[in-house]
Amino acid sequence: MHKQIGSVIASKRKEKGMSQVDIANELSKYDIHVRNAAVSSWEKNNNTPTAAQLLALCEILDIADIYTEFIGDNPNAPFAELNEEGIIKAKEYIDLLRRSGLYQKQSADIIMFKPRRMKISLLPTSAGTGEYLDDENFEEVDVYEPVPENADFGVHLNGDSMEPQFKDQQLVWFEQMENLNSGDFGLFYLNGMTYFKKLLISKAGTFLISLNAKYAPIQVKEFDSFKIFARLATESV
Repeated sequence: MHKQIGSVIASKRKEKGMSQVDIANELSKYDIHVRNAAVSSWEKNNNTPTAAQLLALCEILDIADIYTEFIGDNPNAPFAELNEEGIIKAKEYIDLLRRSGLYQKQSADIIMFKPRRMKISLLPTSAGTGEYLDDENFEEVDVYEPVPENADFGVHLNGDSMEPQFKDQQLVWFEQMENLNSGDFGLFYLNGMTYFKKLLISKAGTFLISLNAKYAPIQVKEFDSFKIFARLATESV
C-alpha cells in the first residue's frame, strides 16, 4: 500500500530537526523557490510536489530508497530479507570492500582525440594526372578520425575495383614514396590515369592488380608512362 507522500516528508523533516522554513531554504539551493507554506501544503497532502521537487526533497532528507519510503517493501532491495542486525552487518561489509580499494568501480576516462591536419586529394583515383602530387591538387583539412602515423595524404577511391577490402568513395591514406616492392598496395600513374592497385612484379612483367576479380590485371609495358606516387599507409596511430 502506498504511503502518503506528505506524511513521509513531515516525518523525515522532524527526524532531522528541520523546520518547514529550513526545507524551503534548502530547496532554493536546487533552484526550486517555494515558501514554507508550500511545504506545509505538501505535508498535509493538500498538494503534491513535482517530480523535481520530490527528488530534491529526497536529497535534503537523506531518503536513499524512494520505493521503500513512499510505496512499501522494495522487492528488488538488496536488504529486503534481512533484519535490522543483518542490514548493519551488510553495510559494514560493503564499507570494508570499499575501503579495501580492490572492488572500486572503474571509471572510463574520456580521451579527446586531437585532430590532425592532413592533405586530401581533390582528385579521386582514376581521375588521371601525371602531376598528382602537386599542391594544387590537394586541400588541407582537420581530420578527427585516427590516421596512420606514416600517412602523408589521403585519396577518395573511385569505383569498385578494390572491393571487397576497399570500397567506392572510401578515404584511403598513403605514404609518399617512389619505390615499392611486389605485393605492396600503392597509388600509381599509368598513361594519363591514376590508380590504386596492388603491384605485382614477376618474370611475366609488371602488373597493377585489382582485388575485384571482374577486373583484369593491367600490364605496365616497356614504353608506358608509369610512375609510383605512394604506398598504402597501414601503421596505426
